[in-house]
Amino acid sequence: MSLTEEILSQLPGDVLAGLRRTDGILSSLRTDNAPIPNVVKANQQALGAVDWDVIICGGTLGILIGCALAVKGVRVALMERGMLRGREQEWNISRKELAVFVELDLLTEEELAKAIATEYNPARVSFHGGTEVWVENVLNIGVDPVYLLATLKTRFLAAGGKLLENTPFSDAVIHPDGLLVNNQYKTRLLIDAMGHLSPITQQARQGKKPDALCLVVGSCSQGFPENHSGDLLLSFTSLQNQCQYFWEAFPARDGRTTYLFTYMDAQPQRLGLEALFEEYLRLLPAYQGTELSQLQFRRALYGFFPTYRQSPLKTPWNRILPAGDSSGNQSPLSFGGFGAMVRHLKRLTFGIQEALATEQLSSTALALLQPYQPSLTVTWLFQKAMSVGVNQQIAPDQINQLLSAVFQEMQQLGNPVLKPFLQDVVQFSALTQTLLKTGLAHPEIVAKIIPQVGLASLLDWLVHYSNLGVYTALFGISPMLETLVNNLPNKQQYYWHRLVDGWQYGSGSDYVEE
Repeated sequence: MSLTEEILSQLPGDVLAGLRRTDGILSSLRTDNAPIPNVVKANQQALGAVDWDVIICGGTLGILIGCALAVKGVRVALMERGMLRGREQEWNISRKELAVFVELDLLTEEELAKAIATEYNPARVSFHGGTEVWVENVLNIGVDPVYLLATLKTRFLAAGGKLLENTPFSDAVIHPDGLLVNNQYKTRLLIDAMGHLSPITQQARQGKKPDALCLVVGSCSQGFPENHSGDLLLSFTSLQNQCQYFWEAFPARDGRTTYLFTYMDAQPQRLGLEALFEEYLRLLPAYQGTELSQLQFRRALYGFFPTYRQSPLKTPWNRILPAGDSSGNQSPLSFGGFGAMVRHLKRLTFGIQEALATEQLSSTALALLQPYQPSLTVTWLFQKAMSVGVNQQIAPDQINQLLSAVFQEMQQLGNPVLKPFLQDVVQFSALTQTLLKTGLAHPEIVAKIIPQVGLASLLDWLVHYSNLGVYTALFGISPMLETLVNNLPNKQQYYWHRLVDGWQYGSGSDYVEE
């Protein structure tokens, strides 16, 4: 019996079977064997009167958008394949990002305070044989998903929302004036919040393999030595199995959560989740200074996150908007999910409301709600620099040396550079300063990266880096044109507002330092 089988067999529920099912889906993605769904169809006949302005498929994170829209008077129905309930494991985020829940009238200050299950400081960034950096107030808040979703569910229903639990999405037929969902529900707009493996997203991508993957395994356990600090990004080994292993850890209500994650391409011979879990258990004692026999495992955590260069996803259909992980609207360095949804919640809420008010529901108009963002696209090179090709030969500590050098320079530049980056926000000024300082101080390390990532990737990155500067400048001058824009017809204002949103988020200017 493997360590993974031994540990997972102790947990309630058939956790091992779930891990292996997920591994099977991962294997199917890697080998191009995943079937392409055919769940979206078109019909040229008029649908007539509709029941809803918006139907959202996928309730776990869809409830955030659904509640925000319902509070603003939009007629919303939320479809969830099971019962709408948060998971036991906390969602980690930074405190200031949670203010949007109060700003959009989704939670009171008291409810928001109650939703916070844990808080810790400081957090560490460290690399094998190199730099150790400590920061405060970054991803240090653990939100209780059970309480949060239950509270939002109550608010949603009170605002007139319709909750369709135990109602899995099956199909959508697009008519010129609306959509028919599951051959039963009529709506003006369908929002797909079903995640990376959404059948709508799979149909839109037409079976395209991911360009990269992030695999994550971990657990929440008791029995660790008392530790009120966390790890945001830590590596204590050289390359293993053609992977650079990264670790994350933080206190939880009922123990300590530890993750092992790694970046890789989608080649079939790569590690699967069960093999990575075995690596996690093998290395966990050295990471946390505790023998496995001393730990009481409460939960096992695992998943994979596909990323695509062509992101955010532009669906080919009118009246369908992917949101959250379905859209691929997250950095290839991060896991997406709750943090990415919260970051874009205000932008999406006002944008969707304006699209409905001005009837801008074509595929072209809706694509502006998931715009190109160079602040995300530039991170593709970073992801590539933190991984290694399946047959590529590089020095075992090359990735550690690079990251150590980069974070050493960011630490010297201070929190205005360091803290946004650790929250998946890349800004032109901060990035430029970091690149210049790293290049001048560590030219030999930087030179090794070019053959690792490839010249073509570097040239492509330069385009997005330039666009990051352009977007920063455009957002800077946009307020000067606001008076002119206010005199435009509402439909033209919709397009202008989406451009400004794209410049703001695409330049990382949505981030405001504490």
